[in-house]
Amino acid sequence: MFPKENGNGYHHHEVPSPGIGNGDGVRRVTRRSRASSPTSTSSGTVPVVRVPEQQRLQQHRPPCTDFDMAYFNSYSHLGIHQEMIKDRVRTETYRDAIMRHQSFIAGKVVLDVGCGTGILSIFCAQAGAKRVYAVDASDIALKAHDIVEANNLSDVVVVLHGRVEDVEIDEEVDVIISEWMGYMLLYESMLGSVITARDRWLKPGGLILPSNASLYMAPVTHTDRYSEYIDFWRNVYGINMSPMISLAKQSASEEPSVETITGENILTWPHEVKYIDSYSITIHELETVTSSFKFNSMMRAPLHGFAFWFDVEFNGPAIKPNDSHSTSSTDNHLANGSQRRKRTNPNDALVLSTAPENPPTHWQQTLIYFYEPIALEQDQPIEGSVTLSQNKENARFININLEYSVGGRSYVKQSVMK
Repeated sequence: MFPKENGNGYHHHEVPSPGIGNGDGVRRVTRRSRASSPTSTSSGTVPVVRVPEQQRLQQHRPPCTDFDMAYFNSYSHLGIHQEMIKDRVRTETYRDAIMRHQSFIAGKVVLDVGCGTGILSIFCAQAGAKRVYAVDASDIALKAHDIVEANNLSDVVVVLHGRVEDVEIDEEVDVIISEWMGYMLLYESMLGSVITARDRWLKPGGLILPSNASLYMAPVTHTDRYSEYIDFWRNVYGINMSPMISLAKQSASEEPSVETITGENILTWPHEVKYIDSYSITIHELETVTSSFKFNSMMRAPLHGFAFWFDVEFNGPAIKPNDSHSTSSTDNHLANGSQRRKRTNPNDALVLSTAPENPPTHWQQTLIYFYEPIALEQDQPIEGSVTLSQNKENARFININLEYSVGGRSYVKQSVMK
């Protein structure tokens, strides 16, 4: 289908609808909506979609599911975008990254994957970009177009309303920017759309922001939360409600919890579960991530579960190591697209961190709580493995499988981030 042009700088590609159902199993409040991208266009200097190419996309693009449509619709609401923009750590770090890499952006073509309200696209235009393609599958793209127009940037920013997998841009881009990270880094599976955009349009030697990401985990103790949610039922206004405790434990531990903790809750140095190089990561590599860990508790305390958080870095194009070699699929540092690249100057790294010891962000941290706490002694080892896999029904959800041993006993903990 050819794109519909709706005013200067705005182009709409219809997302193929599978027929929206009731959206069972879709998280009611998701953090993002932009993971897919729009359609292509034709106006002014932007080329028209070629029919043969569009037919090829129809044959090979991934289907748009009911879950995808519900995900996009969730990003049509004001509250999600207000929360993200008000997150100063997030928004100001992206703005700083754009200005730090202005020499790569000025006079160049930029693609913003999942543009939302278009704020990052406008930052790029202010940094001197020749053209910015702002792509979003959510209806918030309509407002992004109006915002671009209100700022007199329609001659620079072209808003494309559709999935990145469906749109067509008839030129290569010099820069791809995207705020793709979900809870626990990989929740919502938006990184796949960035990979698709990279493989379709990024010039050799082009810039991707952020350039790399790391997912971390560590064991945690959280006595205050345990007391608030579990011990509360032991005495409620003088009434013994302890029969509620088993239900409270189940409720507190059956699903991952997104909340803010502090460095005081962390029992050990963190373990890097997955390193992602934006330039070489593959979609297939994201389907399952497995990592083995071994911790040694730095204190005597009850172990209540594990926390996950992430960092992303904004570095310029880097050079792969010459001595790259194959390793097992569980090696976090060197497998497939996760092998590390050399920075031109490591001291120049600009980092957006969601770690507990850093200023809080809207991502917070993701906690996997146990049904029962485990008593830990100082220096006691905690070892095992974690596997994160895309849910078979809805790839935007994450299946979490934790296998761990403490004090001679082995445990298995399974949950779904949805």
